[in-house]
Amino acid sequence: MTPGKRLFDLILALLAALLLALPALIITLWILIRSGRPVFYVAERMKTPDRPFALWKFRTMTVERADTGVSGGDKRARITPEGRILRRYRLDEIPQIWNILKGDMSIVGPRPPLRQYTDAFPALYREVLHCRPGLTGLATLHFHRHEAWLLAQCADAAETDQVYRHRCVPRKAHLDLIYRDKRSLCYDAVILGQTIGQVLRRK
Repeated sequence: MTPGKRLFDLILALLAALLLALPALIITLWILIRSGRPVFYVAERMKTPDRPFALWKFRTMTVERADTGVSGGDKRARITPEGRILRRYRLDEIPQIWNILKGDMSIVGPRPPLRQYTDAFPALYREVLHCRPGLTGLATLHFHRHEAWLLAQCADAAETDQVYRHRCVPRKAHLDLIYRDKRSLCYDAVILGQTIGQVLRRK
């Protein structure tokens, strides 16, 4: 990550932290009242193919200690009513501002993968994770909704894993590598603006 990109991330993350402090507090109280503890979902993701970090989100599902893998149709029943709203407008990802401030993530970049996929596709993720994982990115803009639709059709964890490996990983990586080759602060600003516009249109 260049010093310019890190400065870009820090300035925007600090501004977002100030602007979203009150909404984050309201969401915290809402989850506590409706679902109880824990408020946050903390899970391992990969910063590089061999360096994990703890990614933070607002919890949107009922707690399942043995929960693993990406979310597919097999987990639909566990999504809480407030979780559906948070996911729809990506409000569950507000706590990742902390990950950006710490330097685990950037604002724009590939979404941070699970270890099982960096282990399964090491050469691919060495290229993808040449860029710092991001809160949003080219793959998030152009494939996220289709990915969610594909995974929602899956009936169990095994099917979800197979669909993700064979239909999601290659497409997302293709878009992430396009971003890697075109990345610049201007391009980051364009992607961020398009992401905000996409979220607002969902209202």
